[in-house]
Amino acid sequence: MIAVARLAILVGIGGLIPFITAIISFFVMPQNNDLVLHYFYLYSAGILAFMAGIYWPLAMQLDNRCYPLSPLVTMLLSQVFFLTAGLGLLLPVTGQAIVYSLAYLGLYIVDARWMRDYWPHWYLQLRMGLTMVVLLCQLAAGFVVFYN
Repeated sequence: MIAVARLAILVGIGGLIPFITAIISFFVMPQNNDLVLHYFYLYSAGILAFMAGIYWPLAMQLDNRCYPLSPLVTMLLSQVFFLTAGLGLLLPVTGQAIVYSLAYLGLYIVDARWMRDYWPHWYLQLRMGLTMVVLLCQLAAGFVVFYN
C-alpha cells in the first residue's frame, strides 16, 4: 500500500475518535449530554465542511476535464455540502440530528456513485468504513436527542 493510503487510513481513523468519544460520553456522563451534543454537532459540521472541500480542487485539477461529473457540478456539490455543514449548526439539535445524518450519507453516495471512477479503490473502501462508523454515531446521537 502506498504511503498516502496509509496516512489517509491513520488520519481517517483518528478522525473517528471524537465521534466515538462523544457517543461513549452520552452513557458515561449523561448529565453532560447537552454539552456533548453541542460539541458533537460542531465537530460533525467541521468534518463535513472538510470533506466538502475535497470537491473544489477536483473541479480545477485538470484542463482536459475528464471527470465523472462536470467541474461546475463538482464545485456546486462542494458548496452544497459546505453550506449544509455551516447552516446545520443554526438548527435546533433535533434538526442537526437529521441534517448531519443525511449529509454524511449523501456525501458518501456522491463519492461511491458519481465519483467512483475518480477515486482509487482503497479510498472508497476506507470511506465506506469511516462513513458507516460516523453514521452509526450520528444515529446514536439522534437517539439521545429524540429519546432523552
